[in-house]
Amino acid sequence: MGSSEWQFKSRFEPELPVPDVAPRKVATGFLPVIALDRKSSTPLHRQIYDIYRAAIVNGNLAPLQKIPSSRALAAELRISRIPVLSAYAQLLGEGYLESVGGGGTFVSKSLPDRFPSSQHRREETPKVHSGPRPISSRSATLPSFIGAPWLVGRGAFTVGQVAVEHFPFHVWLRLVSRYYKSVRAAPLYFSDPMGSKDFRSSIAKYLRTVRSVKCDADQIMVVSGSQQALDVAARVLLDPGDSVWLEEPGYSLSRRVFMLAGCRLIPVPVDQEGLNVAAGIRLCKNARAAYVTPSHQFPLGATMSSSRRHQLLEWAQQVGAWIIEDDYDSEYRYESSPIASLQGLDRNSRVIYVGTFSKTLYPSLRVGYVVIPTDLVDRFAATRLAMDVYPSDLFQAVLSDFINEGHYSRHLRRTSLLYRERREALVNAIAEQFGSAVQVQGEQSGLHLVATLPEGLDDQQVAKRAAAKNVWAWPLSTCYLGRPVLQGLVLGFGSTPLAEVGPAIRRLNKAIDELR
Repeated sequence: MGSSEWQFKSRFEPELPVPDVAPRKVATGFLPVIALDRKSSTPLHRQIYDIYRAAIVNGNLAPLQKIPSSRALAAELRISRIPVLSAYAQLLGEGYLESVGGGGTFVSKSLPDRFPSSQHRREETPKVHSGPRPISSRSATLPSFIGAPWLVGRGAFTVGQVAVEHFPFHVWLRLVSRYYKSVRAAPLYFSDPMGSKDFRSSIAKYLRTVRSVKCDADQIMVVSGSQQALDVAARVLLDPGDSVWLEEPGYSLSRRVFMLAGCRLIPVPVDQEGLNVAAGIRLCKNARAAYVTPSHQFPLGATMSSSRRHQLLEWAQQVGAWIIEDDYDSEYRYESSPIASLQGLDRNSRVIYVGTFSKTLYPSLRVGYVVIPTDLVDRFAATRLAMDVYPSDLFQAVLSDFINEGHYSRHLRRTSLLYRERREALVNAIAEQFGSAVQVQGEQSGLHLVATLPEGLDDQQVAKRAAAKNVWAWPLSTCYLGRPVLQGLVLGFGSTPLAEVGPAIRRLNKAIDELR
């Protein structure tokens, strides 16, 4: 492949395209913390030797980590090179360091036999904690960060992933290069906590056109994904002890935000029309807020009906509640025309609208936005300033050009056709392998669907067995706050190539057969 071409290695672990160029020169090693005692009777070279030896044995310097040149270390310590050269020579002679011709000096790949490896030493070191170590009660209520296999794996049917191999990186990199070639001083300093005005104007134009959102640039805050959007909204709108309606089943990470805010979580059942507003009123009429995914309910995939939308807005106005609308993957619909946002129906500015680019571009971009009622903009901005000051400017500038020059709309059209094919392949493969024993829900839009399991099967056990076969489905039961009503699997099809759909479903069938 020529040096001007791009390489893709895409299957389940697609890599970003990188230029085919020679490896970069290895940088000079980091200067370690060395405190020399010039009044000590111990010679300087011995002090340097002892410090390096201890750092290597204790694992503070890792195998193959490059160390500074003798000249650089001598200059840093303001001493002659002779003590440094003597210390390095002894460390090399005893096997702690190794020299690569023309490449520098590195910590040895393996320590001398008479000393255990640094990893072993770390494991043997006891962790002694003295005195009280209190944490907040809200933090203690959160589920463990240690992930289940379906949360940390990556492969067939991973939820929340997209077809990154179809992202127009050649366009993206050209826009990034353009930005850096013409960068001005202003974006490099502290910025607006709401985000770049140009980018917010681009978002506002897009939302007004495509999602019927009523907004202008001054109402939009740029955030690091929808999770931060929920966090900011919870800090502004809710106090500890406030009740919040949550969809049941629903998005588990949203629950964690409201748990951390100290809220009382009210699971409200979901049916074919979306959130059951009447049930929510019976459970807790005076809740402070409701969190909903009306365009494509997560995980069951229902679209909230028009009557339910109006009921929800009427309830919020009557009791003075807020509605947080998470419109996380509304761009992709396969069986019907796009549906206008809930915010677009709101006449009383009760809806906080949350969106993200993670489901249309790529997840690690971490760029999202919040559309805020005008009277709350100052409170959102003040809260954001206390959290992380302001968002990074680089990707805002690039995304603004990406949208304004038509690249975003073209990318949406291309990927919509791609995901439609993958969805159809998945639905057909499920029908072929399972027949009527497995029912599919929520396949009309978005990047995932739900396959309900036959009675008697535990979806978490199925998911664990499937993960061992490189099938990474989410158990539907984990999306419930209370007792699960359904047992099933949430299958993401965004990042699963067509050729892998059938084999992966056959592996899933085998995992189920083994449990039976």
